[in-house]
Amino acid sequence: MREAISPWSPPQGNSVELIGTGTSWDAVRVSAKVGRAVVDRLGDQCGAVIVDGYALALYWLIRPGSADAWTLPAYLVSVLGPGAYVAVPPVKATSGPGLWWGAAPTPLRCFTDTELLHSALTAEIAHAHGPRP
Repeated sequence: MREAISPWSPPQGNSVELIGTGTSWDAVRVSAKVGRAVVDRLGDQCGAVIVDGYALALYWLIRPGSADAWTLPAYLVSVLGPGAYVAVPPVKATSGPGLWWGAAPTPLRCFTDTELLHSALTAEIAHAHGPRP
């Protein structure tokens, strides 16, 4: 289930902004290869996704603290909470190269449901890297 947007909104101008995580949202970072497959697995249930074409990574916005108990491999999945920062593209940046919205936030699509994202990540990691011990 996609969750409605928070009081936060993405940059409206033409510039990327460095936004601290842990207040309005946390972020989940994965490689672009795994991330694209997870977007496909989530389908219409996917919330906003930032694509970093330079670092070859995807970031999902999630509710603050909602992934604190995750035990996914840190070398594959980074949960960014308080003290971390994410470069956020302007809302109108919807294609690359560089930093852009793979799925832009809207009033009805901002956060990805954390349980659905965890399930999709777990399934894709098992598919791509084999089951975890």
